[in-house]
Amino acid sequence: MPDKLTQLKNMTVVVADTGDINSIRKYTPEDATTNPSLIYKASQMEEYRHLVIKALSWASDQGGCNKEKIDNTLDYLAVSFGREILNIVPGRISTEVDARLSFDTEQTIERARKLIQLYENEGISKNRVLIKIAATWEGIRAAEALEKEGINCNLTLLFGKAQAIACAEAGVFLISPFVGRILDWFKSKGGKDYTAETDPGVQSVKWIYNYYKKFQYRTVVMGASFRNVGEIEELAGCDRLTIGPNFLEELQSDTGNLPQKLQPDSDYPADLEKISLDEKTFRWMMNEDTMATEKLAEGIRQFSADLRKLERLISALTENR
Repeated sequence: MPDKLTQLKNMTVVVADTGDINSIRKYTPEDATTNPSLIYKASQMEEYRHLVIKALSWASDQGGCNKEKIDNTLDYLAVSFGREILNIVPGRISTEVDARLSFDTEQTIERARKLIQLYENEGISKNRVLIKIAATWEGIRAAEALEKEGINCNLTLLFGKAQAIACAEAGVFLISPFVGRILDWFKSKGGKDYTAETDPGVQSVKWIYNYYKKFQYRTVVMGASFRNVGEIEELAGCDRLTIGPNFLEELQSDTGNLPQKLQPDSDYPADLEKISLDEKTFRWMMNEDTMATEKLAEGIRQFSADLRKLERLISALTENR
């Protein structure tokens, strides 16, 4: 019997959740995704230092104030990692807009357009790129506008039903519900143990998957942020799963049977009813969902903090040039 990673690839598009190009080459995923945390970690590795130096040089050539140079370096660096990854994966790369723009629709749109232009300058078509945006109301509106321009988006930091429904109604290409962070929240509040089947993060993704399939939304569901292999196995059959190198290794080393748990034509729960959202309803549903509200805010803060670390690294390198 083939290993579980091979079995999973036969029912789900596997996406590598890493900025480490060597890991991507090893596990041959279809797509890959990065974020400021992963790029910060990779940027400190000697083998990728040439990408950092090239980004610094390009930003310097663009001129502008110090902040503009740092912003240009960060964007060019993200695209540089994306370009290297696209030389390996046959599908798409997800590249993230500055998390500090999560509540600014217009600035998110402008930053996304800039990233796409940088990719196109490198000879990479926009149909190989997903722009990652936090699933705030403002972020979803930005994604809606970008999708109409033919720029596909990956709505990240997604924890609740309101976010999932709003993304589907906005015609977003893909969402990334965060399985492990949902589990973290419930364990911190209740202290109980969960099996893979009862895991609240897993249950959240299953609800979204069934909702999208029942009401024929085309938005892709990509489970993300896993805490154990059991969560991944319980979501086998999901449209896509983005998985870190440690769990890719574990799946590749296991030759047990991996049954498909999610089916696009299954019997959907009878109580699954369609919900339409305007801004007021979205904000009320988020207000009532303590977990989603807290984890979204925390996630934006974490990504912003990691981006500031990366900025400090870039700033120090700029001063030493």
